Amino acid sequence: MALCDQSLPYIRAISPYQPGKPITELAREMGIPLGSIVKLASNENPLGMSPKAKAAMEKAIVTLERYPDDFELKKALADHTGLEAERIVLGNGSNDVLDLIARVFLAPGRSAVFSQHAFAVYPLASLSAGAELIAVPAKDYGHDLDAMRYAIQPHTRLIWIANPNNPTGTFLPYPQLKAFIQAVPADVVIVLDEAYNDYIPPAERADTRDWLAEFPNLVITRTFSKIYGLAGLRIGFALASAEIADLMNRVRQPFNCNNLALAAATAALDDHQFVARSYALNRSGMEQIVAGIKRFGFTHIPSHGNFVAFKAGDASALNQKLLKQGVIVRPIGGYGMPEWLRVTIGTELENQRFLEALENAQRRTV
Repeated sequence: MALCDQSLPYIRAISPYQPGKPITELAREMGIPLGSIVKLASNENPLGMSPKAKAAMEKAIVTLERYPDDFELKKALADHTGLEAERIVLGNGSNDVLDLIARVFLAPGRSAVFSQHAFAVYPLASLSAGAELIAVPAKDYGHDLDAMRYAIQPHTRLIWIANPNNPTGTFLPYPQLKAFIQAVPADVVIVLDEAYNDYIPPAERADTRDWLAEFPNLVITRTFSKIYGLAGLRIGFALASAEIADLMNRVRQPFNCNNLALAAATAALDDHQFVARSYALNRSGMEQIVAGIKRFGFTHIPSHGNFVAFKAGDASALNQKLLKQGVIVRPIGGYGMPEWLRVTIGTELENQRFLEALENAQRRTV
């Protein structure tokens, strides 16, 4: 038997996560200058990082010979969320805390429920723990909560929900979501992934942190990668009961968040002006992108995130035409949507570059 054949079969069955194409990779492949490439594939903040976060990170460089101390960020998050520090778990990006949750509650003989077209890390985390996956067909490209509730089995221990959802941008109204959580058995953990929470219009937003006291089986995950612009530093967090947080910390790697990320995230929480600018830019950019793709006759899914998915027909061919023009978007065939592309909202100029490239591709000039 070959050495790798002795690995766990459910690990061998996993399809690796495919990230968005890096700018440097496209430059190498196409011979396009780095400065002329527009990347709208990975839902990054087009404004970059918070200026306060950048200053704090630069100051923290002199501490890199020391192991990290996460006290200040946990204190800042406790003040920000109104929860005790012992109910906060830090991760190397929110993907890390998703994996921690799976490691605590999933194993062979257990199952996890998630929605079709939901974030790819949910099946990855579930399968890596040896659990069975129960994929529920989507409803209008989003979560069908009734079907997800009926899909729960006696061996189900975890339910994954993204709100808003990536890559479709769909949004679950809070009354429906809360009613679903109330109906789920108390011994099943519900993970509410709110990576894109800051892009929800304030009039539609509810503070789900208040639900944690009512539902001890609820875990909320958030990230600094999106509106705070810290994707490259990899830092996120979970909010949970003290008991669940304690279990997650038992399997968390020591020092899983580095000094630069901790310093930047702590400062970013206090940069309300930057968050407001990022939100406003996303709203205007969403209008610009949606108006453009409508003008070209594409169907899109209304989005509550910082991206929009549109039906491109031959998505692979269209994607190649865009790449040849130095514009990177995200094919989402891996999410069961082979005819769709997802485009991140960029700056006004970046959005215009995308729309011009899309028009050129429509005219078959590339």
